[in-house]
Amino acid sequence: MKDYTIFDIVGPNMIGPSSSHTAGACRLGNIAYKIAEKSIKEVTFLLHGSFANTYRGHGTDKALVGGILGFDTDDERIKDSFQIAKAKGINFKFLAEYLGDVHSNTVKIIITKEDNTTVEILGSSIGGGNIVVTEINGLKLEFTGEYTTLIISHIDKPGMVSKVTAVLSEYQINIAFMRVYRHEKGQNAFMIIETDDEINNNLVIKIKDIEYVKKAYLINI
Repeated sequence: MKDYTIFDIVGPNMIGPSSSHTAGACRLGNIAYKIAEKSIKEVTFLLHGSFANTYRGHGTDKALVGGILGFDTDDERIKDSFQIAKAKGINFKFLAEYLGDVHSNTVKIIITKEDNTTVEILGSSIGGGNIVVTEINGLKLEFTGEYTTLIISHIDKPGMVSKVTAVLSEYQINIAFMRVYRHEKGQNAFMIIETDDEINNNLVIKIKDIEYVKKAYLINI
């Protein structure tokens, strides 16, 4: 008889024993991977609450690294994610950290990219594989990844919303939810746009070409 490990226990569209501790963790890592735009050199995972206490036994650590590698929640390679990351030259570590008044399954992912810039994402796995991201690079915001999501980093200038929504209208994209966040007037800002329709790369490229747009990320998990 085969000896089964926790990574052989398959739930709906996931590898691992717990949707909160593995599927949700993988999705959080995957979002960080997409925002970092793949060029990852080193990752520190700051684990809060239940994540910090049980991450080894529940496979949260392997799921987070799998997400950072771009794996989906049902990817069989998650159980080998440590070895795969090391083979790619990606260093990683896990630290227990109190992150404040947040959900018990919360992680802050700190990525150092190959050009030595950093990306920080704070998010929580809230049950059933569902997640919520609450901070990117120190800016408090909120999105779940439930919808196709476009994240736009830009300078806070008049007319930015209308320029972006004009491109979405041109491609017949219906906006389900839209939120705008900024550090302060005239400084760095984010748009979080969740859509009912899939977004293709041509649309993203067109948005990146808008004056004062710094970056645009497509999140589809």
